[in-house]
Amino acid sequence: MARRSQPNNTPEDIRQSLVDLLINFSEELKQDNLRAKVVALVPAFHKLRDLGSSLIPPDEAPSARDRIIAYLQQYPQTVIDGDELMVVSGISEWARRVRELRVQFGWWIYSGVTFRQMAQNPDDISAFEAIGIDPLRIKPDQYVLMRTEQDREAALRWNILNEIRRKKIATKDKLIEYFRKNVGVQVTGEELSYLAGNTKEWARRVRELRTEEGWPIVTKNTGREDLPVGVYVLEEDRQAPPHDRKIPDPIRVAVLERDHYSCVRCGWNRSKMIKEDPRKMLELHHKKHHADGGDNTEENLETLCNVCHDIEHPGR
Repeated sequence: MARRSQPNNTPEDIRQSLVDLLINFSEELKQDNLRAKVVALVPAFHKLRDLGSSLIPPDEAPSARDRIIAYLQQYPQTVIDGDELMVVSGISEWARRVRELRVQFGWWIYSGVTFRQMAQNPDDISAFEAIGIDPLRIKPDQYVLMRTEQDREAALRWNILNEIRRKKIATKDKLIEYFRKNVGVQVTGEELSYLAGNTKEWARRVRELRTEEGWPIVTKNTGREDLPVGVYVLEEDRQAPPHDRKIPDPIRVAVLERDHYSCVRCGWNRSKMIKEDPRKMLELHHKKHHADGGDNTEENLETLCNVCHDIEHPGR
């Protein structure tokens, strides 16, 4: 069994031991025996891992997984190199621990791969740049902790995720099935990336579900300012009428901002959302109906809650 790192509360002692080992190694370099040199370096290699894993006190983070999340929590929404996590974890299988933190423990840790996939949507690029992350330049082995609190329901969602992921159906069908099993729930881009498997264009498929098929999937940049960056929510399990599916996102956001993200009829907004209230989302309504020649302009649109919108379109 490979030797585990041995962190302690006196990293200076480990540093001094490492220095002594490296100084003594100068004698080994004078020898011709390659294996002797390699064997002589093994203790130094172990001491270096011990030093890295001792940078966070063991009583605060006793395991490699604990050290990784403790480190990430100190630098939220900051691009962290995988090599940094390797150092503080003190183990070679640190990437597996990152995945466990994400899957089993519900930490929103995004990889560089996911950021690049999400960058297929221009709106997401600007949202990430607003918090200092360039999704087009981030490397695959870099990571970002997107929020400092655990998502304690994430592990349950990952069971559903794996079940859908194994199905022999199109990526877009997998995505909408997962959204429909999690109506009103904040779903991360990392979840959707995993669900899509080897398909790199899942972010584009999500956009198509919203703009072409009328599913009310919202993000921070499409009218839900309360959402974290890189998160998706299917607000209701129903598709918009065909004429409401072609409203450009800039127009949609402009109307919501003009109406202060509130229903112009009843005044409802998301800050008033309660479980028993049937009002769950905001929708855009054509003042002059689309069938009568009304167009998708800011002047012809107003914000209604789903209840008031249903009154305008009974039986839809």
